[in-house]
Amino acid sequence: MNKITYLSLFFFIISNISFSQSIDDSFSQKKMQKDLDIFKNIRLKANSGLYKYRTKEQIDSIYNWAENKIEKSSTYREFFNIICQLTDFEGSLHNGTYWSDKQWKSIKNESYGYFPIPLKFIEGKLLVNIKDNNIPLGSEIISINGNSIKQLLTELGKYYTTDGYNITGKKLGISEHFSKYYRYNYGLKNKFKVIYKSTENEKEKTITLKSVSYKKSAEIFQTRYSIKTDRKLYDDIKQREYYSINKIDSTTEILTINSFSLGSNKDKSHIKYTQFLDSVFTNLNQNRTKNLIIDVRNNGGGDKPNDMVTLSYLAKSPQKEIKSAWISFTNSIPYWKYFKVDIPFYLKPFAKGKLKKIMKQQLPIVKNNRRYYKNIETYQPNKNRFKGQIYLLIGPKTASIASLFSSMLASNTNTIVIGEETSGGYYGHNGSFPVEYKLPKSDFLTDFSIVNLTQDVVKKETQPFGRGIIPDYDVTQTYEDYLNQKDTQMDFTLDLMKKNDLE
Repeated sequence: MNKITYLSLFFFIISNISFSQSIDDSFSQKKMQKDLDIFKNIRLKANSGLYKYRTKEQIDSIYNWAENKIEKSSTYREFFNIICQLTDFEGSLHNGTYWSDKQWKSIKNESYGYFPIPLKFIEGKLLVNIKDNNIPLGSEIISINGNSIKQLLTELGKYYTTDGYNITGKKLGISEHFSKYYRYNYGLKNKFKVIYKSTENEKEKTITLKSVSYKKSAEIFQTRYSIKTDRKLYDDIKQREYYSINKIDSTTEILTINSFSLGSNKDKSHIKYTQFLDSVFTNLNQNRTKNLIIDVRNNGGGDKPNDMVTLSYLAKSPQKEIKSAWISFTNSIPYWKYFKVDIPFYLKPFAKGKLKKIMKQQLPIVKNNRRYYKNIETYQPNKNRFKGQIYLLIGPKTASIASLFSSMLASNTNTIVIGEETSGGYYGHNGSFPVEYKLPKSDFLTDFSIVNLTQDVVKKETQPFGRGIIPDYDVTQTYEDYLNQKDTQMDFTLDLMKKNDLE
């Protein structure tokens, strides 16, 4: 080989190394410690929700755990798991920690190591969620490579953040991302030893499955058995599916709201939505509709004031958007050096000044080293508000302003709530103002929302602090309905409604 050929080969290798980075590559403990210190300081200075669900002693304790864990860690993946544990421990569904672009590119190109079967939690059990496989549809998974389902729920739950101490949302996230989460936590595996039992035979069986690529695991998930009933839970919802109204009979209609991502006051999508609501509720009143079912099980949140505008058609008294809101610093966003904003570096000072101005405008009151909202809007009942019986369907995906809407509806009206606990909190959450930072050594991205919000709801014995909205009727999909692809919660609601109408 001549010199030019060697140089070409050298630059080819360097180029490929620079644009691809395995998450299993070695990562020094010194760099881990540097990023951990920065991560901790950012949280202490900027995250108003740090002590929302945890005491100072608990936060100090988990950071001591992280320090000790670093001493036993040697790869990006191991450090990522430490940061994810810290991120999740705070208890905010708006928290997140993510791989760098290069690391994510490497993950998507992995040719093996991923679990080959979609799984789904049904009635507390992790079931096989695909037909025509080596394991029969609906079989219960007992363990994978020696890891029990309880252990898997505990260890993989850190990748899917929820408000407070919520677990239902974590089961939803694991059902969707099991193959990916397993890889993150346990590394690349060529094979998986699975212990399971089928419905026909309670005897436990063992099978060894060969792993698949990242791409293949994603493709297999789209062939899952339950896709007919859970597509809107897991897949992107098209804008035309964001909301709809359907008539069941002369006395009952279903208002489905799959997203509040409809823009703010002057956006066309928001204006169109308000026109839709006015038309719907005018017709409900003209037709003297007795029962209204509101389905927000697939609603992960969106933009204000779409939640409160909707509430104004349902509540008979004025409703405050929130009770209070504050951030834990009074000047510029802390640790701006690590703040991620996708603009040229020379424009960063202007962005910093603009964000500072926005914060001062939105949170003008300074008290006890915090900034508070001054004018919290109150929404009056709409003249076309519904006066019949409301049934609200909620679930683990119900979050952010969708859970705020649901909590206020459950608290301040005669609504009957049915379904599963929401991943969004009943009493409050951190939201409204998202920020993102980049850790300098690992290139991990971490984001959270800085506004600590308290929702204007009634305190209830049935609503423990740190939990999502607890339904009046806790209803999950049954195993039989899963096999028959039926909506257990909707069927329960319709049966309950008929029963109540007869009384």
